Amino acid sequence: MANDASTVFDLVILGGGSGGYAAALRGAQLGLDVALIEKNKLGGTCLHNGCIPTKALLHAGEIADQAREAEQFGVKATFEGIDINAVHKYKDDVISGLYKGLQGLVASRKVTYIEGEGRLSSPTSVDVGGRRVQGRHVLLATGSVPKSLPGLEIDGNRIISSDHALTLDRVPKSAIILGGGVIGVEFASAWKSFGTDVTVIEGLKHLVPVEDENSSKLLERAFRKRGIKFNLGTFFDKAEYTADGVKVTLADGKTFEAEVLLVAIGRGPVSAGLGYEEQGVAMDRGYVLVDEYMQTNVPTVSAVGDLVPTLQLAHVGFAEGMLVAERLAGQKVVPIDYDGVPRVTYCHPEVASVGITEAKAKELYGADKVVALKYNLAGNGKSKILKTAGEIKLVQVKDGAVVGVHMVGDRMGEQVGEAQLVYNWEALPAEVAQLIHAHPTQNEALGEAHLALAGKPLHSHD
Repeated sequence: MANDASTVFDLVILGGGSGGYAAALRGAQLGLDVALIEKNKLGGTCLHNGCIPTKALLHAGEIADQAREAEQFGVKATFEGIDINAVHKYKDDVISGLYKGLQGLVASRKVTYIEGEGRLSSPTSVDVGGRRVQGRHVLLATGSVPKSLPGLEIDGNRIISSDHALTLDRVPKSAIILGGGVIGVEFASAWKSFGTDVTVIEGLKHLVPVEDENSSKLLERAFRKRGIKFNLGTFFDKAEYTADGVKVTLADGKTFEAEVLLVAIGRGPVSAGLGYEEQGVAMDRGYVLVDEYMQTNVPTVSAVGDLVPTLQLAHVGFAEGMLVAERLAGQKVVPIDYDGVPRVTYCHPEVASVGITEAKAKELYGADKVVALKYNLAGNGKSKILKTAGEIKLVQVKDGAVVGVHMVGDRMGEQVGEAQLVYNWEALPAEVAQLIHAHPTQNEALGEAHLALAGKPLHSHD
């Protein structure tokens, strides 16, 4: 065991979130002797404070909306409100089941799991709980925490982070959400479904600003229809308490008041005080710098997940962790194409994409070399049945491959799998068009969009 100074692991992993445990599982599978160190709970942010609990809240909100809107489908139903304690029980039961399964998986792979707060003590060791864990290689995977702004103190009551929002003991009557990215719009969507009066403040000119502008505009249109308010293009100045809530002032002097302020401006890396810089690991603004193989400037140290400046997505962490394990096991590995990673924002309606935006394509290839096509979900039978609106937008290099797929509409996250294959296999529109898609499905809309881009539209206008 790790207490024995003679024990040297092949791989010591600091952090048991998505990137860390994926590396542990894959490394053990490939025959490496692995130690995994985690100070909180195995599964990290994604399982306990991110992906899983937020999607559970969003699904509960979806059920609430369906109850309210049942009559339009010919179903008589009544909506009597949200039992937030029961919602939390449902959410926590989902987490608990996955947590137990993950614990069993790590144990079954014979990974040495060590609970405690670790610190990098040399390029080949981590100190935890008064002992030194030695390894031939160390993987840093300490993740991220919610960020705030200078002078904006998160108190956990009126001014809260996403961590607090996931365990809030009430449905707020009103909420201001600072940040219109993924976290902000997902909470805006869930809270609106629960009955909260929501206002989103985004300093940039669009919601979900890293997405294709067309997707942002479609989401903004849908949010307006749902009664979710937002203020775009002006940055935050200050927040102050009122008699029963919070007042937010923007740089232009405009003010907003609500019961709570959710600070959702992103997540920052957990790296301070963990010995990284002392051991010579190159850093930038708290992030650990790595090459395309997740290798730091220290030969025996790698880093993955939210700790490095790549996409902050759990599935990216999985892929990065597996890449490191395979590299250390002597396998041939291929660097990750981050443009080819599927991205989904699970609000209502969902925003899903893979590849590059139209603007980025024009920047790379020239405006005259880029073709964009929009397929309206109004022409898709299953989307009509579901009463969802939106579009699928394809971005193509003229006479070449599809380099971007951008989708807005309910359940579009379930369609991003095929979109990922289209991008990553550099498919031509005609190659996708010849595939037969099941009818009636929303997946069929992807096929129809490629039919149109290939010059033979079926259920869409020329």
